[in-house]
Amino acid sequence: MSKAYKQAGVNIEAGYESVNRMKSHVTRTRRPEVMGGLGGFGGMFDLSQKGYKEPVLVSGTDGVGTKLMVAQETGIHDTIGIDAVAMCVNDIVVQGAEPLFFLDYLALGENKPDVVEKIIKGIADGCAEAGCALIGGETAEMPGMYETDEYDVAGFVVGAAEKSALIDGSAIQEGDVLIGLPSSGLHSNGFSLVRKILADRGISYSDPMPDDEGGRTVGEWILTPTKIYVKPVLSLVKQGLLKGAAHNTGGGLYENVPRMLPEGVKAVVDSTAWRMPSIFTWMGTLGGIVQRDMYETFNMGIGMVLAVSEDQVVEAMSLLKEAGEEPVQIGKIERTGAGEAPVIIEGVRL
Repeated sequence: MSKAYKQAGVNIEAGYESVNRMKSHVTRTRRPEVMGGLGGFGGMFDLSQKGYKEPVLVSGTDGVGTKLMVAQETGIHDTIGIDAVAMCVNDIVVQGAEPLFFLDYLALGENKPDVVEKIIKGIADGCAEAGCALIGGETAEMPGMYETDEYDVAGFVVGAAEKSALIDGSAIQEGDVLIGLPSSGLHSNGFSLVRKILADRGISYSDPMPDDEGGRTVGEWILTPTKIYVKPVLSLVKQGLLKGAAHNTGGGLYENVPRMLPEGVKAVVDSTAWRMPSIFTWMGTLGGIVQRDMYETFNMGIGMVLAVSEDQVVEAMSLLKEAGEEPVQIGKIERTGAGEAPVIIEGVRL
């Protein structure tokens, strides 16, 4: 290898080792439509095998945000890749798209093959759960841009749907019911606030998480990966039951639910309908944050909101349960008046 390049801080041999370590993880995400192998200049996917009549490609890209800083400080690297995948696939499935393939971008201050393998393992875990193939990516060693133990992870997904089956929320109407799918915790949003609250209170990531039956530390608890909702949501799409959906990320219900609503209606949500994970109560109490701010920052226990017709709620709930979910009816769609907010969360105080 180039001695000059190594002296500049880039270890090509470590890069080769990282690629070799990735291969087994990438292989288990392979789908029949994938062409070629790992290491080509571009990943290939044969869309003709899917049999679409009028295929529409739906794409999404995202990162993990400052949750990465918690992973780096705790040395827990094997779940952060799931977050990267989840943030992307959850965004496109709300439009009725099946995730087909994923590519990642990993930038590091120093290429440490054991750390790289853990990150890629997480990405592969997420892809396997979402049913999409990990067909390529980029690992960039960038000394000077990042410190030795720093890295950034991002990715993008491409999915497809029949043009006639796309979900855009336009069919939502007064009387429809809102179903919430529980989150696994913080997911990947609000971590700048989370880190500030913990720092202000002198709480370490290695401290035991209060009242956690599993005996986890604070760091382990808040690194719980973002939940992937692809299979349960697609189960409704395939039966023609889904009228609209919102991935509840940064901005919470107030900002994300309106993205699926057509003109003339509003979402009325009952905040007492679901059991809110204790992490949100704990964070709100520690930080002295008012309820409204909490609901505008975090998912508050609901990671996905689905809109279905009132006469199809029972069937939809049954399908979601068969897919392993614990769905909850959290509200309804009502006609909106002039000047009214598109989302009303009953029981939330300023």
